[in-house]
Amino acid sequence: MAVEELQSIIKRCQILEEEDFKEEDFGLFQLAGQKCLEEGYISQVLDILENEKNKVIIRSMGWNLVGPVVRCFICHKEEVDKREKCLRMLDLLVKLCHPKELLLGLLELIEEASGKQIAEILLLLLEPLQTVIQKLHSKKAYSVGLALSTLWSQLSLLPVPYTKEQVQKDQHGLGRCCKALVTFTKPFVEEVVKNKGHPLENSKEELKAELLKFCFKSLKYPLLTAQLIEVLEENEEDPLKSFASEIVGFILAIGDSLPKVIFQHGRKEKCWDNPDLEEEDGSQLADSMASLAYLVFVQRISIDQFPLVLSPLYLLQYNMEHVEVLLKRTEESVSSKGLVIFISSLFIIRICLCHLILLWPLTTTMCKYFPLQDLLENSLLRMEDDGLPHHYLEIRSFLTVPQKLVKVMTLCPLETLRKKGLKMLQLYIDKLDAQGKNILFRCLLKTSNHAGVEGYVIQNIKNQIDVSLKRTEDHKWFTGPQLLSLLDLVLLLPEGAETDLLQNSDRIMASLNLLRYLVIKDNESDNHTGLWTELKKIEKNFLKPLHTGLNMSKAHYEAEIKNKKETRRESHNPKNLCTVTVGGEKIPNVPNMTPEMQLQVLHSALFTFDLIESVLARVEELIELKTKTTSEETARLK
Repeated sequence: MAVEELQSIIKRCQILEEEDFKEEDFGLFQLAGQKCLEEGYISQVLDILENEKNKVIIRSMGWNLVGPVVRCFICHKEEVDKREKCLRMLDLLVKLCHPKELLLGLLELIEEASGKQIAEILLLLLEPLQTVIQKLHSKKAYSVGLALSTLWSQLSLLPVPYTKEQVQKDQHGLGRCCKALVTFTKPFVEEVVKNKGHPLENSKEELKAELLKFCFKSLKYPLLTAQLIEVLEENEEDPLKSFASEIVGFILAIGDSLPKVIFQHGRKEKCWDNPDLEEEDGSQLADSMASLAYLVFVQRISIDQFPLVLSPLYLLQYNMEHVEVLLKRTEESVSSKGLVIFISSLFIIRICLCHLILLWPLTTTMCKYFPLQDLLENSLLRMEDDGLPHHYLEIRSFLTVPQKLVKVMTLCPLETLRKKGLKMLQLYIDKLDAQGKNILFRCLLKTSNHAGVEGYVIQNIKNQIDVSLKRTEDHKWFTGPQLLSLLDLVLLLPEGAETDLLQNSDRIMASLNLLRYLVIKDNESDNHTGLWTELKKIEKNFLKPLHTGLNMSKAHYEAEIKNKKETRRESHNPKNLCTVTVGGEKIPNVPNMTPEMQLQVLHSALFTFDLIESVLARVEELIELKTKTTSEETARLK
């Protein structure tokens, strides 16, 4: 039936001139052709497209079939014969149809692709798209720009592979797409290169501008975050590294010299004294230029373009601007690149390795390519414990070092690096003298904004108090008034009774354990720590609000558990799932929770509250026991 409908439309239109085709004919042709393909009449549609009598009809209306043909190709992944026929139909449509309508149709298909189909659609349509654009003689630059912008937008939705295995597997097709994009772009670059050195006509200037925009966008994505692998397997090259080389090559082919490109970054005048990249100003251009600096100075791509007469100090001066841009980013792969550029520049000017400890504040994560933490560790290991004088903390970098280590511990996605960051922080703490430790602990308690880190710091405070109580000298920084001012930061709830006890459970447990230790170790009659002098203040600011908070939290969670149990019978409804939200927005990539899972989470929270409550009860019991014993001894003495 569908074939008959299509043939009927074709037969009716064969006797008409192209200008006599009606809008209704276009719609009927598209619907009938789509229906034929969906019902499996692929050979019949191909025969219609190949029939010379239908050439005028296909030229005018055929672009409407591009979408159905592409969808048919994707649907028949296991049927080679049908896919080959679809490719023949696509080739015929590209050959016969009006390029303007066909261009819009192809770009619309690319733009509509999502998920796993993005790479498949891009790889399928890049060659037809290139052919169509080459047929456009007017507004070619605009068409190239529109196509490259659409392609890059879709490409930017694909995740960048991080490991060697991910690069080799290329699960999402980013490597293959980048390789195909280079092939797509080359002919247009060659058009500009042919006339380089001579005044370009307006169309070629516009084409050059569009190509440069694409190149600089590519430097930001995917190249800014890509971990370029030196060696994969024998005779196998990292496709993203090849893409980087091609992009840099395109920039040099149609732009200015490499030194001029890089050294223009951060200047007030327009890049290259040329308005081509006005739209790339701001953070995007800064990221792109920093990425280019990394590719040149670290990956050594086109490094031979730099004149040898430039002094190392001159290179370092300009590279620092790119380093700053890279290190503002939070991604491990990006910030590490900034550090590598910095270190590479420092090696050029032969700065002593022992000074590299001062570089750590510049990055929030480990450097994959250069073992900076090992240098930091080796530098610290040469010092004796407690041997780093506190006055060094007046130097900004000595306080920012541990703060950046905290970011590694809490934000780095790699467990090995998080553990390494924790090890480095503890080593740094061990090397500071007592006053330095006191200063550092205050700083971290005020700036870390992470309950786990605060709990870790509080545990260190407990350890230092224990050491101080055993010492006969230099113990004032963790006893008496100095300790009390530190305890003011520890023995309190950030928001009083309304503090989120579950989120702050690590800190609260560490604080209770510290308080329990102080009550056990320091008698009221000795009061070495000053605890007993401030006991009423501690009870007011910490213990009583904690009691109130526990009661409110337990009541809330118990009510939630009761409510979930009452509505459990509805849990068999697949729509009755819990989603995880923060600030009113659903968190992506988190599986929905069934009612049973919700109950498990709620019971886990109650267990945490019970644990806190038991330690709190033990602390209050010890306080009561100690104060009672002291009162009895005082009475006996009287």
